[in-house]
Amino acid sequence: MGARSMGTHRTRLPIRQRGISLVGLILTLAVLGMLVLLGFKILPTYLEYRAISAAIVSAKAEGVTVREIRSAFDKSASAAYIVSISGKDLIIDNDSGEIDISFAYQKKIPLVGPASLVLDYAGSTGAAAAKPAR
Repeated sequence: MGARSMGTHRTRLPIRQRGISLVGLILTLAVLGMLVLLGFKILPTYLEYRAISAAIVSAKAEGVTVREIRSAFDKSASAAYIVSISGKDLIIDNDSGEIDISFAYQKKIPLVGPASLVLDYAGSTGAAAAKPAR
């Protein structure tokens, strides 16, 4: 008998595989898909909020009176497709000699069935932002 037959016979240990299972992959993709869809629903409202913030800054620069500021905001709002608020919804204060324009609104995003997501947006040209109306 040769050295082959007299040597020790090694038993192979099962190799432990690493990675994600098919079920884990499907669940991970489902969660990621829901997050992406939620992001697609939230992004337009955030972009509108940014447009409103820019519009109040330009309205403050263009107008001196409350009527002029509201009119300038409405012009900017129609150009930027802002539909959540209008010039009449702005809170315009002139307490310390400086005009401060602020706004607050809620945006409701329907999700599934009776479930929805409510986002509170508020902004101001001054130091303090407006509180959302309840």
